[in-house]
Amino acid sequence: MSIIKKIWSRSKRKAAYLSGNARHVLGLDTKAYQNARGSRIILYHNVCKSDPHKFNTLFLTIERFEEHLQYYKKYFNVVSLDDYYAGRFSNDKFNICLTFDDGLANNYHYVLPLLTKYRVPATFFVTAIRDAGFDILWNDMLSIAGYYGPKKFTYKNQTYRKNRNNKYVDERGVSYAEKLRSTGFNEKAALMSFLEQLTSFKTNRHDDDYWLQMTPSQIKTMAASAYVTIGAHGYYHNDLARIYPANAAGEITMCKDYLENITGKQISSFAFPYGSYNEQVLNNAKEAGYTQLLATDFIKPDDGQDNTMRERFTVNPFISTPNQLNAIIRGRYA
Repeated sequence: MSIIKKIWSRSKRKAAYLSGNARHVLGLDTKAYQNARGSRIILYHNVCKSDPHKFNTLFLTIERFEEHLQYYKKYFNVVSLDDYYAGRFSNDKFNICLTFDDGLANNYHYVLPLLTKYRVPATFFVTAIRDAGFDILWNDMLSIAGYYGPKKFTYKNQTYRKNRNNKYVDERGVSYAEKLRSTGFNEKAALMSFLEQLTSFKTNRHDDDYWLQMTPSQIKTMAASAYVTIGAHGYYHNDLARIYPANAAGEITMCKDYLENITGKQISSFAFPYGSYNEQVLNNAKEAGYTQLLATDFIKPDDGQDNTMRERFTVNPFISTPNQLNAIIRGRYA
């Protein structure tokens, strides 16, 4: 029965997207955009020149992202994160706020020029991984290894094999990435060193857009833009709800210090890596001085009553721009 339900759900979703595209061709969606009211914070990650799904599903092409901006400018009211929290909204349009996670250099190379071109504000949540001596996040390293690495490898007496999605899993089928979510960074760093030697992917500079982190100089340039707000995204990009509380508290504070030293500005916003948090993490972030805390989905219903907390809506890289706008308005995918 579960298989039948999945097939039925997939069929309904496909039909809904085909209908959305047809409505766009016929010009029937314009009124829906114009009549929409409400607000939504939107979550992006990365932009690249081509092949957006090469390593993972967190990328859009430059052309697709620019198309999003063109639609937003035409039909929506785009506000900064500060204005979103203050409720400074238009009563005549649907209000959105753009955010980007992970701090890859493609944000600097491609997103910043487009924000400037269209005069659209956005907030970028950046890690402090550069301060730790790394130019790549551990989860991006695993994604790239899944593409370039061998079919299987043995590490610390455990053998990992690629599944059909090019993700390394153990003999029980548990993904290595999921297992690492519950470890500290030392274990991740050791694996990163091993995988870098195993794949030598950094010799292919054409892949830089998919993994290379912004430098401090690029972060500083971003922060100086009238269209950019810099927020924190953890020191190592660890899952803060799964590591030792004292370590999580340290990462929250150290990331803030790192970014404030670079930008010369107060860092007031924090986006939880992977959208993961718990009550202790929330308290740590507030104690560190953050007043804007961004999740993806609230873990408890009453989290929405917390004035510092907001949910975000993640873009879908597999659907058309009109269908994306419809999903943003609805707050869900078909």
